[in-house]
Amino acid sequence: MTKDVIRNQWKSKLETMAYKVTREGATERAFSHPGFDPNTKYFACICCDQILFSIEAKYESGSGWPSFFKAISSEVICEKEDLNHGIARTEVTCSKCEGHLGHVFTDGPMPTGLRYCINGVALKAKISLD
Repeated sequence: MTKDVIRNQWKSKLETMAYKVTREGATERAFSHPGFDPNTKYFACICCDQILFSIEAKYESGSGWPSFFKAISSEVICEKEDLNHGIARTEVTCSKCEGHLGHVFTDGPMPTGLRYCINGVALKAKISLD
């Protein structure tokens, strides 16, 4: 498959902002995501449905994006250095489909001290592991 065919497949599957975030590395505006169903237990990748985070690791960071102090497992995310915008950050992507999710910072709560700052449009709310 050509890159154009793959790009068009993603564009037809995803809402515009979800496409821009996950496939092009954009960032949604802070405080722009409406939030998730209060019954949500898990958060999956909007692109491939891989479970990434649990509600038990979610917290309110005040940053304007969904924040988690740990992923569901170390195998579900990939991290790489991001030097865009003139600062060093660690980008977080889905290990299954390589979709951009957000960034991880070291200013989070214990027990990990991490803050996975994730674009809400990159996540799909789930009430079970099914």
